Parts: sequence; structure tokens; C-alpha cells
Amino acid sequence: MDLTAVFPPFGLRVEAGPVILRPITDDVLPALIDLAVRGIHDPDVMPFHYPWTDAPVDELPHQLAQYHWGTRARWSPSAWSLEFAVEYEGTVVGTQGFSTQQYLTTRTGETGSWLGREHHGRGVGTRMRQAICAFVFDHLDAVEVTSGAFVDNAASLAVSRKVGYRDDGRQRLARRGEAAVSRRLVLTPGDFVRGEPIRVSGAKEFRRFIGLDAARDDNEPNSR
Repeated sequence: MDLTAVFPPFGLRVEAGPVILRPITDDVLPALIDLAVRGIHDPDVMPFHYPWTDAPVDELPHQLAQYHWGTRARWSPSAWSLEFAVEYEGTVVGTQGFSTQQYLTTRTGETGSWLGREHHGRGVGTRMRQAICAFVFDHLDAVEVTSGAFVDNAASLAVSRKVGYRDDGRQRLARRGEAAVSRRLVLTPGDFVRGEPIRVSGAKEFRRFIGLDAARDDNEPNSR
């Protein structure tokens, strides 16, 4: 039996021009680990709520692999996180995710990503965010997508503006033991600024896996 039949997220692939979102299978983990070890951001700042990049360099590889193994193990219909490796012009450059709870009811989820520091400033972050948003709006029937970034994370906030997110409030969070302000952001299909057209493989099987087609069928007037 093919692993994509056991775990349909492994069968997903989203192509948007030079950007490809591909599943994080074990064969791609070494490339992601090498990328993370080389650096994701200036060590004097912390763009993430959970400061996972503060891990010692000899512990980071295990922790990154364990996170992705755990994401698969914790998958359930009520709470799941879809994680992609991002390829740009054939090179693995980072990850792009979409996490949600009670998706069949809420039709919303939050994007999250990281990009190797050596690939910053090339417009890749905008392209990969546009690709994931196009996928969830066009193929998963999402009605909104959320995101968040600390107010001093200018690069992430700039990507959100380019893609069409609007401000949705602020919250105070703990970051490296100190309080920091994070902006909440929300994107709807009508505000979405699209990038390259996307081509998707594996969407039909993934929809069935998360119960979307069953939910749609149950709501049709003549369904039995």
C-alpha cells in the first residue's frame, strides 16, 4: 500500500510558478534541518512566539524532526496542522503551514512559516503565503485565513499587507521571558491578492480525509 493512501497529506502538492509546496516526508527533513542550522533570523531578535530557534545547534536537528513527526502523530479530524516544505526554483528554502481546529465548522485556520535566512529578501515569503491561501480558499472551502506577527517583525507584516490581510487586533504575549505585542491579522477571499495561478495534486483525497466532501454531501437537500 502506498503511504499516501494511509496518510493523504503526503499526496498533496501545490505548484505556483517557481514555488512548490510539497509534503514534509522523512526524505526532505535533512534538507530542512541543514537550512535551519544555517540560520533563519538574526539571533538578536525572535520572530516566533515559541522560540524554537533558540535551541542549541546540536539539539535543533532532533527537535525539528520530532516536531514534524509529532504533527503527524497528533493529527485528528478536530485538530490538524498541514505542513509543507517550500521549494523555490528547485531548492528547499523553508516551510509553510496551515493549522486549524474544528475546521468543518469554522472553515478557518492560521498560517505559519519560516524561511532560511539566506533566502530572505527575494519575495519568496509572499509567494508561498499566496500559494497556501489560494489552496485553502479554492480547494478546502475556507472562508477566512488568520495570521499573526510581533509588531517588530516588519518582514512578516509586509508579506501580510501584500497578500491582503487586514488588522484584527493586538495581544500581549510572552517572548523570551518578556512581554511583547503581537498583531492579529485576517484574510478573506474578497481581500486576497493572488499571485501565480496554482496547480494542485491530491486535493480530492485530502478533502475526503478531513471530511469535507462528506460534510458537503450531508448538507445537500437530496442527500441520503
